Amino acid sequence: MFDAVAVIDDLREESGELDRLVSGLSAEQWVVPTPAEGWTVAHQIAHLSWTDAVALVAATEPDRFADEVAKALERPDSFVDEAAGELVAAHGPDALLARWRAGRQRLQEVLRAAPAGSRFPWYGPPMGVASMATARIMETWAHGQDIADALGVTRTPTARLRHVARIGVRARDYAYAVRGIKPPESEFRVELISPEGEVIAYGPEGAPQRITGPLLDFCLLVTQRAHRDDLAVTATGPDAGQWLDIAQAFAGPAGTGRSPRKGH
Repeated sequence: MFDAVAVIDDLREESGELDRLVSGLSAEQWVVPTPAEGWTVAHQIAHLSWTDAVALVAATEPDRFADEVAKALERPDSFVDEAAGELVAAHGPDALLARWRAGRQRLQEVLRAAPAGSRFPWYGPPMGVASMATARIMETWAHGQDIADALGVTRTPTARLRHVARIGVRARDYAYAVRGIKPPESEFRVELISPEGEVIAYGPEGAPQRITGPLLDFCLLVTQRAHRDDLAVTATGPDAGQWLDIAQAFAGPAGTGRSPRKGH
């Protein structure tokens, strides 16, 4: 069981790290293209701001959130891009950054005050407080990776990557479902090596289907920030191998992922 307060604290730290990366950018850097097609650095922050806003609606006005889901179902392949684009068009960098700061602060306050056992609707399965905060860490880290890649910045991995890995493992069956594929009946064993050399494990120890590799590489894979061929993540067993090709830690349609680097 995860301590929701500790997870929200980690969300605050993850957001603060990204804030420090973008707060000193020039106007020219805000419009640098990122690996996400059509998205600049500004689009990435706009997306985080928008997602925090809809998460706040989910946590405080679940009936109104149903309208957000309906909008998404009407335009499943474009609603995320449209939302980010509208915010970028309406706000300059300073205003966009201020909006993200205020929105994430408000969401964190609501999550901290939520009664024990609270459940919030989402685009995927409903989530409790700790799960909602974990999802926000995953999104913040993943879109922060896009920004870091665009700016040529190498980030130091932190212990917060455990949250990203955990949601990636828990979303295994969801990755199959959004592709209309029946998920495997048996659990996989996932063993990841943290930057400090610690083994972080999920699933039955004796499971024949296994995933192994560095924690950072696994997080890059399940957030679809790098191609499997460019990562030191390995699979034992055909089902585990298939999962590495489709894994996604985020809700919504199946992602297209990244192309392998040249040379593969």
